[in-house]
Amino acid sequence: MNKNSDASSHIPIAGVLFLVMLSFLWGANMVSIKFSNQGVPPILAAAIRSVVASFLLWNYARCVSEKVFLSGEDLKHGIVIGVLFGVEFLLLYWGPTFTDVSRAVIFLYSHPFWVALGAHFLLPNDRLTWSKSAGLLLAFAGLVLVFGSRSPTLGPHFWVGDLLELAAGFLWAATTLYVKKFIQDKPISHFQTLFAQLFFSIPILAAGALIFEWGWRLDLKPVVLAALFYQSVIVAFMSYLLWFWLIHRYPVSRLAAFTFPTPLFGVLLSGLILGEAITVLLGIGLALVAAGIYLVNRPQPATTEN
Repeated sequence: MNKNSDASSHIPIAGVLFLVMLSFLWGANMVSIKFSNQGVPPILAAAIRSVVASFLLWNYARCVSEKVFLSGEDLKHGIVIGVLFGVEFLLLYWGPTFTDVSRAVIFLYSHPFWVALGAHFLLPNDRLTWSKSAGLLLAFAGLVLVFGSRSPTLGPHFWVGDLLELAAGFLWAATTLYVKKFIQDKPISHFQTLFAQLFFSIPILAAGALIFEWGWRLDLKPVVLAALFYQSVIVAFMSYLLWFWLIHRYPVSRLAAFTFPTPLFGVLLSGLILGEAITVLLGIGLALVAAGIYLVNRPQPATTEN
């Protein structure tokens, strides 16, 4: 299939089921970060995750005879992808130290909002419509409501964590759009895309850990190790490999639409597992964000091209 023609392709039911599964795994990932933060500083945990996932991906690719390293002109694009990813995850992992997971996951998953906005300007055949524009406004209103909501479990600097997660969502969208634009006319596999993202993020995250977390003590108790295993193996290696396989085949704004259940899973799991308070205003904000993202990314009627 021509990669440039995928903007008109529909995601099959198997792909939809995979995306719902990814939404659950990513919602649970935000909860797992709270557990790993109990024994490993957050930026160091993100660096460990990238190291482990890179190693696993490299070995798996060798077993299936796939290349992972980019070369020549493509290498610079791999470095850009890795730097974007590294800064994104520095912010993503740091955010929950200031704010509740139930809030962090909503701000992080403003990602589809930014993808739809960026795709309008950067990707052909993925333009905003009146329906999409209304969805953007609705999602933005939801984010404003979430930012204004308060719960008894919030710390005094919750707004710092909220802004860190919002910035992480923006950088995730920037990475998604860059990858999509970069691979449109190039024979780059999803193995190479993911490996570049993970491998070149390591120096960024390692530097962040050295600068901001020097002197922290580790407490590698079982729950912390289990959380790191989940983040490294299940999320960063397995789920991201599937995500990039999908990115190489389907329109990014349509894929992003199916990630909107992630904040719902994250909010529910944070309440059930972490005991975080779920306020009415937070629930309304979540509903507005989900509705807005649905409007932005719902399938559009086919149009006749000249």
